[in-house]
Amino acid sequence: MARVVVTGMGVISPLGNDWTTALLQLKQYRNCVCRYDDWAIYKGLNTRLGVPAAPFELPAHYHRKSMRSMGRVALMATRASELALADAGLLDDPVLKSGLVGIAYGSSAGSPSSVAAFGQMMVDKDTQPINANTYIKMMSHTAAVNIGVFFGITGRVITTSSACTSGSQGIGYAYEAIKAGHQIAMLAGGSEELDFTSAAVFDTLFATSVRNETPELTPRPFDRTRDGLVVGEGAGTLLLESLNHARARGANIHAEVLGFGTNSDGTHVTQPNAETMAIAMRLALRDAGMNPRDIGYINAHGTATDHGDIAETTATQTVFGTQTPISSLKSYTGHTLGACGALEAWASINMMREGWFAPTINLDEVDKRCGNLDYIVGAGRKLETDVVMSNNFAFGGINTSLIFRRWLE
Repeated sequence: MARVVVTGMGVISPLGNDWTTALLQLKQYRNCVCRYDDWAIYKGLNTRLGVPAAPFELPAHYHRKSMRSMGRVALMATRASELALADAGLLDDPVLKSGLVGIAYGSSAGSPSSVAAFGQMMVDKDTQPINANTYIKMMSHTAAVNIGVFFGITGRVITTSSACTSGSQGIGYAYEAIKAGHQIAMLAGGSEELDFTSAAVFDTLFATSVRNETPELTPRPFDRTRDGLVVGEGAGTLLLESLNHARARGANIHAEVLGFGTNSDGTHVTQPNAETMAIAMRLALRDAGMNPRDIGYINAHGTATDHGDIAETTATQTVFGTQTPISSLKSYTGHTLGACGALEAWASINMMREGWFAPTINLDEVDKRCGNLDYIVGAGRKLETDVVMSNNFAFGGINTSLIFRRWLE
């Protein structure tokens, strides 16, 4: 089995589009939540809160022809992937078209505006709202296929449209493909664009925060007074590569992927299951050949929903006990849905390399129903650890756990 390393990382993130900017934002202990008053036109929508990605510039080769099949979700995914390829030193490398490089990428859905165009066609009984690219922008695998076309990648494509685990499953399946020798490198991650329809999905479940007057105070993962999540957007891409190939070309290595676990609850579409969450973490530990005490930090899914936070933290305590430091970056970025697994993996790797881990902000009093854990609160914490875990849990009962190790060789 091949060892798998991370040689490139690229993001479009609410925190910023590079680690220097993101770290500065994290150390200000302020979230990126905005109020969207224009959402008030939608009757019955209670939340007005969302988190936009930081502004990003596009080079000249992003023009009308090259972007004609891209909605925003695919555009962010493609740009993040370009940044990852550049970081890895593989941008425009012939290996991309060799069939040895693939893509494992996902989003919850395609661009909502394109979905709306088909809906308008159904209502009006008229095809006028759609064109040749409307479906390409709408389809659930729009990010993956647009990345492939833009860079001419001819290896396997694994599409991971699995809601909040889209990004983490993308990384996990890419790791498995390389580990098994099917590919030598993979672009892996997830993307999501901010839209009122995403907020409405959770709003109908009474799972969105409605602290519309105080956006700076929400979301509040694990806090006794939390009132739900805030939707966000972004894209994150990791370039995973076999260690042998990375060494042969003298690549700079950011981290090693040690383990991946994924499973499903098999019980309820929207109600989380602590038992199967714990199993996913144990699967990752077993894959990595590690014990719970080997993990120095856990990046929590931490959405600030009532049942989700309780189930996750209970599961985490079951596996790790009470001593492993844990925090949720969604307190800053909101829930970036299909992108969160990739963005949180990127941040976890960088925090490990930095030796500093961000706290969960707005966590003033831990809900007594949550697990008894070492929650990082207040100021960030300096930690010297070589191994971190990043967990995500999605609608449909899909659970993921990833383990990364600092590159030491």
